Amino acid sequence: MEFPKSPSKDKRFVNRKWILRILAAILVTLLLLLGFHLESGYGRNGHFNAASYYTVVVDCGSTGTRVNVYEWNIGVISNGSLPILLNSYPDNSSTTKNSLWKSSCQYHCMQTEPGLDKFVNDSSGVRNSLEPLIAWAENVIPREMHRETPVFVLATAGLRRLPGSDAVRVLEDVEVVVKGHSFMCRKSWIRVLSGREEAYYGWVALNYKMGRFDGYQGDRTFGILDLGGSSLQIVVEVDNGAGDDSHVMTSRISSIEHNIVAYSLPAFGLNEAFDRTVLMLRNSQIAEGIGSVSIIRHPCLMSTFAQNYTCNSCSAFDATYQKNHSQPNETKPRSLRLIGDPDWEQCKEIAIASSMNSSNTKVPHPNAGKDCEASSFSHIGISLPNLTAIAHPIKRFHALSGFFFVYNKLNLSPRANLTMVWDSGKQICSNLWAGLSSISDNSNYMGQFCFQVAYMASLIDYGMCLGDVEMVFGPGDVSWTLGAAMVEGKFLWLNSTNRKPETIISTLRNVKVLSSPTLLFAVLVFVLLIVNCSQIKLPMPSRRASASGLSLPTYTHIRRRSF
Repeated sequence: MEFPKSPSKDKRFVNRKWILRILAAILVTLLLLLGFHLESGYGRNGHFNAASYYTVVVDCGSTGTRVNVYEWNIGVISNGSLPILLNSYPDNSSTTKNSLWKSSCQYHCMQTEPGLDKFVNDSSGVRNSLEPLIAWAENVIPREMHRETPVFVLATAGLRRLPGSDAVRVLEDVEVVVKGHSFMCRKSWIRVLSGREEAYYGWVALNYKMGRFDGYQGDRTFGILDLGGSSLQIVVEVDNGAGDDSHVMTSRISSIEHNIVAYSLPAFGLNEAFDRTVLMLRNSQIAEGIGSVSIIRHPCLMSTFAQNYTCNSCSAFDATYQKNHSQPNETKPRSLRLIGDPDWEQCKEIAIASSMNSSNTKVPHPNAGKDCEASSFSHIGISLPNLTAIAHPIKRFHALSGFFFVYNKLNLSPRANLTMVWDSGKQICSNLWAGLSSISDNSNYMGQFCFQVAYMASLIDYGMCLGDVEMVFGPGDVSWTLGAAMVEGKFLWLNSTNRKPETIISTLRNVKVLSSPTLLFAVLVFVLLIVNCSQIKLPMPSRRASASGLSLPTYTHIRRRSF
């Protein structure tokens, strides 16, 4: 009878080989996990991008309606409380061939015109403005994420100046359009922002993008000047006790508390300021007209400019002007025709007058460096704040939106001083008026550019007395809509810990394993090892004869070893 042999060196070698192959399989698995990690990618500032979620913000402004899509990381919340912005759309690649992109637009390029305030009791007009924007957003965001993506439709100065009942009707039409799409939506997400909210969201957006909320107590945030078509927003961080209490806000971001003052000034936007110059010229020039059309010669327009003009703000300004100047209510023609009569010095004077809200076209040039006080405009009951007093601790402002839009045409560095702005504006306008250059194919934009550059510089220099403060124009891709996405949509990233199963599913869905040769090789090696290991023969039980003739199983004893 043959008895089982005792363990030999060969069998011990086979067992060791089996263990080594198991360890190799574990190593390949770790490589797969590492590749999985790398293929998932990294977010902004090097944080791991476990998964993405999206926020859509529709900006209903006075000149048009715009859409922005933001892609966030929910796998990791950086700095303890802030999400990580992965992408914002539109970007340069997504706007170049889209019909909604405006060639003269340097920011918010997905836009429909005019603003929604022009569509009171016009539901089809509201629909035609919103539909293409929301449809574009749906194409940007993966279809499976639509029902988890909130859309915020937030209106600014255009709807703010409407009577409350008219604004409500427009928003009801907006709600009907939005609810016809697949995004997450609530009634409270479709509303008119207050001016201070708009200003605050712009401040949040800028300082988030510039990394000022990274958690360092000594870091001062940057102030912002945000110029729109109808209004001007100003926000700056101040020390405790500084500023008018009615404008002071306390904001806690990334576990640090900030005291800020926020102003929203409805009379200082580019369009309203230009309207104010039309009113001032009409009240100062010798009456000239044909029939019911009043002709106004404007020193900021090129000589070939001749167009009928609708002055949306003139009636309001005119009423207060006549009241404050004890003038009789004369019946003046409502139809206006602007004729270009270019003169840089006169254009500069009227721009300064408008920036200071003065009713005179001839304004003595104040010395912005000495005894500079905030101007006031009694005609509309609004005055500019004295920023040189309340913003003393801060040395840097960023001029955004309309400021950047105009400044960008001057081809200057972002930190050029105001003297360079004045000189460059004068040179460009002189060439423009002489027919030696062109800055746009749009005659309306090209016509008002010279006023806009003069108004922009005079608003900073004379209106707000910030000529000696460091001023950076841009960045051009910063909008208050980013701040709104963070503040209004914070419920998404604050509750991101409850979305772990969705995060895993989303990550698995988006990983591109086959796009990496390293991962493909690792998978191949792993499969070969599994096949090879399946062919290994483990020691089998031997059978010993018993007196009864039955075979009783016995097992080869393998001595335990320490590794």
